[in-house]
Amino acid sequence: MGRSGEARDRETAGRGTAQDGGELELQQYFPYRLARLAEQVSLAVAEVYSERFALTRQEWRVLAILGVRPEIATKEIGPLTTLDKMQVSRAVQGLESRGIASRKHHAGDRRELIVALTPAGRALYRKIVPFALAREAELLGVLTAEEAKVLDRVMHKLSAALS
Repeated sequence: MGRSGEARDRETAGRGTAQDGGELELQQYFPYRLARLAEQVSLAVAEVYSERFALTRQEWRVLAILGVRPEIATKEIGPLTTLDKMQVSRAVQGLESRGIASRKHHAGDRRELIVALTPAGRALYRKIVPFALAREAELLGVLTAEEAKVLDRVMHKLSAALS
């Protein structure tokens, strides 16, 4: 059962806010706690692709995007992965240098690069996915089914509010 708004207000009343001259306790500050949790989750998942498959975090994200598409323009990768242009470029170069991905110029616009997985890249993607999904299940396994649903709804709600 969720707490009432009144219960939350009583619990947080003593903390103070910057607006009322109080202090901000970093360890209790929601954005910090969320960023820290995201980093912990990212590091836990990194064990799957980094240690076993020698991929960087950025390369893994690009590989994951390419794994569900036949090809994609490099400029579309950033918004889907939270990587900036330079990170996308380096990740694609790294994947290309190992024969995992290939790049070509867009037929209608020579300035635009299109990226696709090579057959070796598709095979690597198919090999990594079961490990990644198992890690996700392991991480979410500490939650009940209802807690996992609530977490998903809360994440969607916060994301929508920030869009």
